[in-house]
Amino acid sequence: MTAPESEISNRVPRLLRVSAALSWRFVAVVAALYVVANVVSFLATIVIPVAIALLLAALLSPVVSSLVQVRVPRGLAAGLVLIGGIAVVGGVLTFVITEFSKGLPDLQTQVSASLDTIRGWLRDGPLHLSDVQLQQYLDNALNTIKENQSEITSGALTTAATVGELLTGLLLALFTLIFFLHDGDGIWRFCVRAVPEDVRARADVAGRRGFASLVSYVRATAAVAVVDAVGVGIGLWIVGVPLVVPLSALVFLGAFIPIIGAVITGAVAVLIALVANGPVAALVVFAVLIGVMQLESHVLQPLLLGRAVKLHPLAVVLAITAGLVVGGIAGALLAVPLLAVLNSGIRSLLSDSDATVDPAEVDVHAPQDSGPEDGSGDRVDDLEEEIKKLGD
Repeated sequence: MTAPESEISNRVPRLLRVSAALSWRFVAVVAALYVVANVVSFLATIVIPVAIALLLAALLSPVVSSLVQVRVPRGLAAGLVLIGGIAVVGGVLTFVITEFSKGLPDLQTQVSASLDTIRGWLRDGPLHLSDVQLQQYLDNALNTIKENQSEITSGALTTAATVGELLTGLLLALFTLIFFLHDGDGIWRFCVRAVPEDVRARADVAGRRGFASLVSYVRATAAVAVVDAVGVGIGLWIVGVPLVVPLSALVFLGAFIPIIGAVITGAVAVLIALVANGPVAALVVFAVLIGVMQLESHVLQPLLLGRAVKLHPLAVVLAITAGLVVGGIAGALLAVPLLAVLNSGIRSLLSDSDATVDPAEVDVHAPQDSGPEDGSGDRVDDLEEEIKKLGD
């Protein structure tokens, strides 16, 4: 006869029982995340524009709320903010393109001079290459381009298709942003109705705190991006690097991808300084870039984000890396905001004080409302206590 099930379970070592229980739960979570990731990837054409619209709504909704408070109709306020934002972006892009067109002839002249200098160094320097060898290397490069012309053409066609998808995504993001600004609160209330009624208020509070965290994150990131762009731009202007304004705008856009974005766009500025002004200018620009990055990481990020968005630098780097692997540039852009929202939402759900908070009391535009008032939910032992309660 077989022993009772309880007797068999008691004979299994506790470590093995706990490991087995954790293993199947881990497999279930990984499988769920895999399914979610595939669904998001399949619907990326929709998900990415909506996510970008949500980021823009977090940036612009405080302005809409301020206009509503001075008795401007919400629809009119949303329209004014949206038109103003489009006008600002269009004006900046027009200015950047104009400056790029003006600076391009000077850049071409400096690049030609730099190439002549490099050619002279290759001929008269330690390598002592002859003109015949230099011409041979140039001919080999041209032949390589001709041999891969089909690949280059297909890449151009792929780029054209990507531009078409980008324009479609921008239109969808703009259309979605209009409704987020006009009736974002109503959309959120409709989504919360899907949550069971007994925990609906708790989920509502957690979601509002998550959006407050997103608002704080976007504000801080925009401020840091401005400082990065101005700092790098001043350095480029002092050194005399051409295309100062377009490069500064590139640094500003790259700063919205924390850590990695500023490094990549700054590397472009260093490369242009190297080609246009030589190695000394490139070293100066590189030093300026390092100084700006140190100012950002040690002063601006802690000062501006503060307690509004509690994200460890390691968590930020890992989130960006995972987002880059899973979703490319869009994944790297959206990884940290998603992590910030999840961080605030989970902290709210783990907090005892938020169990009695009325959702209407949470101001999504106030940085202090991005986390529980008692500061609970920030410690590892809180999470351990909740896990123990679930186990019991």
